[in-house]
Amino acid sequence: MSQVGLYFEDLSIGQSATFGKTVSEADILMFAGVSGDTNPVHLDAEYAANTPFKERIAHGMLSAGLISAVLGTRLPGPGAVYVGQTLKFRAPVKIGDTVTARAEVIELEPSKRRVVLRTQCLIKGKVVVDGEATVMVPGRPVAV
Repeated sequence: MSQVGLYFEDLSIGQSATFGKTVSEADILMFAGVSGDTNPVHLDAEYAANTPFKERIAHGMLSAGLISAVLGTRLPGPGAVYVGQTLKFRAPVKIGDTVTARAEVIELEPSKRRVVLRTQCLIKGKVVVDGEATVMVPGRPVAV
């Protein structure tokens, strides 16, 4: 994979990219281990059965992490630096759900080489995470 993604000058309003992943039991266990978030709603089926979800759900930040995958590998890609993110969790993600993270360029700030993107995670077209990200993107090198 390229070490440099798109340059700021390559971006335009409306550009978008996606990244999809089916959430597995292993993903939830590994995320709990890495993050330290061992809330039983994620790890204990008996506990989760007595919640409004009726079964275990994935960590919200696991789904949000897929947004980072889009930004860091596809749009703008390698070289982009995440500087901000808002998130609203709209619906639970369960083991076996395929989550598609999507990012779309909605604003360009040339003076700072910053890009604002609408970010979403969707399952079968339904928004489960909604927000906006701000990233710094390198400019095209000037030839000497």
